Amino acid sequence: MKPEYWDEASRDLSKRCKIMRGLIKIHPEADLRSRGSAFATLARAIVGQQISVAAAQSVWNRLVAVADINAKTVTAPAILSMRVEALRACGLSGSKAVYLQDLARHFSDKLVNPRRWPTMSDDEVIDDLVRIKGIGRWSAEMFLIFYMMRPNVFPVADIGVIRAIEKHFHDGEQIGKGEIEAYRTRWAPWNTVASWYLWRSLEAKPVVY
Repeated sequence: MKPEYWDEASRDLSKRCKIMRGLIKIHPEADLRSRGSAFATLARAIVGQQISVAAAQSVWNRLVAVADINAKTVTAPAILSMRVEALRACGLSGSKAVYLQDLARHFSDKLVNPRRWPTMSDDEVIDDLVRIKGIGRWSAEMFLIFYMMRPNVFPVADIGVIRAIEKHFHDGEQIGKGEIEAYRTRWAPWNTVASWYLWRSLEAKPVVY
C-alpha cells in the first residue's frame, strides 16, 4: 500500500506550488510502493547508477533471467552464486558487478543490520549504507525512498530530478547545485513525494527500485 502520508503530501504540495499541482493532476494514480526487500532495493540502486530508468530495467531483467530468480525476491546468495563475468554479460559494468557481489557479502556475512534502520534518522541510515562499496549517497537516498519510504528525501544529484526541475521551473535552462538545493526547503517536509512526481513527469513508467 502507498505511504499513509501520500495524500496529505500531495494536497499540501498542490496548495503551495502551482507547477507541482499541475504535475500531480496529470498523474493522479501515482504513489510510492515498496518492493519489500532491502537487498533487492539496494541492488537495483546499484544497477541504476548513472543510467536511465529504461536502461536500468533492461539490465535488471537480464540479471533476473540469468540468475533464474524472481525480481521481487532477489537474494544475496543468488548474486554470490554468479561469477563477475556472468554479471557483466547482463549489461553491468565491471565495477557494478563487483559492487553487487560486495553488497551480497555484506548481507550474507551480516555486516549490516537492516533491523536497526527503522530506528535511525535519514542521515544515520545513509552513513551506515555508504560504508558498502558502490553505495554512495544517491543509492542510499533511493533506498530511503523506495524501501523505507521516508517522506522527506531530496536526491539533489539525481539526473531525473535535475532535468525535471530545469524543464518545469526554468524553461529548460541549466541551473546550478545551489539553485537545485533551494527546492529542498521549498518542498519540505514532502521532498520524496515531490521527487516522485518530477520523475513521473519525465518517464511514463513509474520509477521503482
